[in-house]
Order: sequence, then C-alpha cells, then structure tokens
Amino acid sequence: MIISDEQLKSLILENNLATQIKLAEVMEFAKNSDITLADALIEKDIVSDENLGQLIANYLKLPFINLSKISIPDDVVRIIPEKIARKQKIIPFSRDEYGIKLAMTDPGNSQIQEMISKKTSEKVIPYLATERDIFNTFHVFRKELQKTYEGLFSEEITKTGSLVIDEAPIAKIVDLLVDFAYQDKASDIHIEAEERNSLVRFRIDGILHDVLFLPKNLHERVISRIKVLSKLRTDEHMAPQDGKIRMKLDEENLDIRVSILPMVDGEKAVLRLLSSRFRQFSLLDLGMQEKDLKKVTAATKKSYGMILSTGPTGSGKTTSIYSILKILNTREKNITTIEDPVEYRIKGVNQIQTNPKTNLTFASGLRSILRQDPNIVFVGEIRDSETAGIAVNAALTGHLVLSTIHTNDSATTLPRLIDMKVEPFLVASTVNVIIAQRLVRKICDLCKTSVAITAGELAKHIPSEIIKKNFGEAVEIKTYVGKGCKICHNIGYAGRIGVFEVLEVTKNIRKLITEKNDADVIARAAIQEGMTTMLDDGLQKVAKGTTTIEEVLRVTKVESS
Repeated sequence: MIISDEQLKSLILENNLATQIKLAEVMEFAKNSDITLADALIEKDIVSDENLGQLIANYLKLPFINLSKISIPDDVVRIIPEKIARKQKIIPFSRDEYGIKLAMTDPGNSQIQEMISKKTSEKVIPYLATERDIFNTFHVFRKELQKTYEGLFSEEITKTGSLVIDEAPIAKIVDLLVDFAYQDKASDIHIEAEERNSLVRFRIDGILHDVLFLPKNLHERVISRIKVLSKLRTDEHMAPQDGKIRMKLDEENLDIRVSILPMVDGEKAVLRLLSSRFRQFSLLDLGMQEKDLKKVTAATKKSYGMILSTGPTGSGKTTSIYSILKILNTREKNITTIEDPVEYRIKGVNQIQTNPKTNLTFASGLRSILRQDPNIVFVGEIRDSETAGIAVNAALTGHLVLSTIHTNDSATTLPRLIDMKVEPFLVASTVNVIIAQRLVRKICDLCKTSVAITAGELAKHIPSEIIKKNFGEAVEIKTYVGKGCKICHNIGYAGRIGVFEVLEVTKNIRKLITEKNDADVIARAAIQEGMTTMLDDGLQKVAKGTTTIEEVLRVTKVESS
C-alpha cells in the first residue's frame, strides 16, 4: 500500500466514511481475513475502489487515473513489455508533447520511471491507479487468441523445422486457453467437437463467444490433456466425468471445475473458472442502491431470522449472499455454510460441501450444523420441504439463516415457502428480507453513445406509468448504447451489474402472509411501502447510462398492460 494503514484510517475518518467503531470492526476483519485494510474497506462497502484511489491520490497530491474509462492506444501500451508491466504493476496509457503518462500502483517508484525515460528519451509523468484497475487492464497487451494459437504453431515449426500434428504442443494450447479465458474474465470455457473442427467458446458476461477453431484431429488430445490435469479416466469415452484442476497462474492459484460429456461428434468439455482474485464482494459494486443496501444491512444486524436471495440460475444470488457473509464475518461469530458446490473459500468461515454418496444433503448437513453452535448459517439452496422446515426452525431458535431459492421475484418467494409445507405464521415470523435479482450487461464506457427513444415506442414494452415514474413526462427519452470497440470485442457491453428488488418483511407484510394473501397483493403492498421493483431499478440504471433498455427487458421479461 502506498500509504500506511494509520494514514488511511485518518483519511476515512476525516471524510466521514466510517465511525471509529466501524473502522475498528473493519480492521479486525482485515486482520482475520489476512487482507489489506484497503481491500477490507472495499469489501465492507465503506468505499468503492475508484473513490478510495481518488482519496489517496488527493492526499498525496498526485494525479489519479481510472483506466477502465479510457481507451489506450496499442503503440503506447507496448512501450513496456507485458512481463515488466505485470511485475511492476504499471501501464503506460497516453503519450503527448509533455511525455509518457504512466499508471502506477506506486508512483514513488522512481527507478522504473527512470528506466522508461532512458529507453524512450521522453519524460515520464506518473499517475496513481488502483491495483484492481491495473490488473483488470492487462488484457490490452494481448493479441486475439486465434492469432496467438497460430503463432504457437509457427514457433514450433521454427524450432523443429516441421510440425507433425501428433507433436502439437497440447499442454501449451490448454494453458493458453485457460490464461486467455482468465484475462477475459470468462466464467466458463466450452470445448466442443464439430463435424469438421473443434470449437472453443468463452462465456463472458453471461454470453458465449466463439474464440478459437482447432483442427478436429487435435480435439481428442486436448480433451485427454484436460482429463489428465483433472485426474479423470483417459480411457473412458462413453460416460460423463467430473473433476477439478488447480492451475498456477501469475496472478493466483486458479481452481477449475471440469465436466466431460460424450456427444455425437466426440466428447465435450466445460471448464468453470473459479477465480477469487479481486472478486468484488461489495453489494455497492454489485449495483445495489443505497436505499436497498440499508434494508439488507438492517436485516444482517438481527441475531435471528432469514435473509433470502432469489432468482434464476446465473443471476448472481450466491455472489450476493457471499457479500453479506463477508460483512458478517467477524471473529466473535461462528459462521457455517453448506453448499453445492463450495465455489469460493472465505477465510474464517466453516464451509461444507454436500455429498449425496455419503448422504450429506442440505437437510442432513443443516441438522448437523445446528449442533455445531453456529451464529450464522448459509444453506446453499432451499430445494425441498425438509430443508425449508429445518431452515425456518433454525431461524426461529436464534440463528441468522441465509439461503437462496428459485422464484421469479421477491413476493413469490413467500407463497413458495408456504407451498413447501411451512406454516404461514412461521414464514411471517422468520423471513426478514428477500433479495430478488438479475444480471444485466453494462454498456462499455469506451464506446458509449447516446440515443433517443420516444416514450410511445417504449410504451410498447413497458407500462406508461412506469415510464413516467422513471423518466418523467418527456416525449423523447435519452438512453445510451455501446457502438462496439476493441476493448468490448465489438459487442458494446463490458462487465455486468445487478438489478435488485429488496422486499423488507414489515408488520403489514407479515399480516398479509398470515392471512395467506397471494404474491400480487404482497407485491403491491411492498411497492406502496417504497420497494423498488427490478424493472424500476433496471430503468434507473438505464437513465444513468449504465445499461440498455434491451438488457433490462431481456432479464425482467416485462409485458405492457
């Protein structure tokens, strides 16, 4: 860290970002989690990464740069070799008549500045950038995967004078796939056999992209290499297999979940990348509004009851629950989880993996957890009546229970629990807050442009009263789209953000639950009490230029009345 923890503490207090008591809690959390105070402040939602960087830069009287919001020319970035940039945590981002502008995590490092100045015969102007921001910008150094792969073969031919396909550098190809997927922030790698070739696709921001075509005769060997790494049977080609790989990258030890499945044209492999480096667990970073964050924070301060996160697969439910667990994770609390699978390790939290072979299910595991004297319990998912009943009883008997459940919105979660044979009065007594969510793609900041849409056009998809509520009476509404650029792979989107609906179970909502009212009645009552629906939250993000109308409609599937 460029400034000491004492200086950082003073900065936080001077700017009224936290009280002495809250700051002491965050410091304890940092110590127990073995992370820096800066990372702890971000994870505990005290300050965002960008704001913290700006705060430190102002304190040190240094210029600050947010690299995610600018386009860096190719010739500028290549002033420094990638290896040096990664080692020194620096990126050159601009060049003009005054010199080379250099983003650094430590602008006090004069040695590297002198080296660049000597090499280029130009002045170096240091700017402070956060470590997360620099790490996320390293992708600017890389070529396209297909070109890098072809370069790998050329290199092999130069060495040996020829390239027999049986001598193809398979280990290097697999390493290349993982490295590129990791740098592109892909969640999954799909390797599938087609009639004439082998197709590699990355899932980035929830969408699959074709990234590489391999010769068909390399497909089996790539799959075989993946089987060897994940300790699976290489002679088994007709049955599904699941395994795990731990791969050492420059940035971290990466865990990868592997699934192999036989298809008509050959086996298909799907690799799920479980990266924890710079994974932002902050609810603010995930896109939750201050008003909703206060409701969730109030629920976390209760010593018993339930906090439920709901939405379809891939909507970020588990990430939201993990962010809450990070906030709750202090030394004096015993937090135990049962998950399927345990995707991310949280230091100081006891995490259990379900195992059907040994009858370790959510229900049986939860029973055992309750004999372990827990304060807080996280159940990966409430899937059946048995798990629901045990979770509700745990919440009634002085435990704070967090879980996920599959429903369309926050209000339908309540009747769903009743369908699982939980008495309405028990649901009303135990549920504190329900977080419904979806993930929308964010417009790429580098190619964002404004477009106008008429209220009449929008009314074909969204009820008029909701349009007026979020955009006012204007006939023409200003929205934004991404034109597409090199940084966002010409799709106009980069990264994802959540749209949330937080239902707080108030006295009035409890009454409606016990009277067995349906979800529509509960939803209307919650909206009257000030609940922001997912559609409203999404449209507010459209108005701010964070996402597009199309994205919000895609995930909320709204029909005009």
